[in-house]
Amino acid sequence: MNIESVKDFSQTTVDTLSSSYSDKWAGVDNPEQSSEFIQFMSSNDLIFVVLGVSLIIWFVLLFFIIRVDRKVSNLEKTVDEDSK
Repeated sequence: MNIESVKDFSQTTVDTLSSSYSDKWAGVDNPEQSSEFIQFMSSNDLIFVVLGVSLIIWFVLLFFIIRVDRKVSNLEKTVDEDSK
């Protein structure tokens, strides 16, 4: 396989993902018509949005772990009391 055949193949392939979803990824023509959430998301840099979502996920996971730990501790106490 030579380089020219690879170049020809890459030029003949079609980006099916972009062609399938290109009309769905278009933004709103008039920003005033969009919801407040979309206006907020587009006004900030994307990295801050990603940071916010990841922080929310981490806090929910932390809350869940603490809650499960408390329940397990209570179960351990009841098992210890019942075994005496």
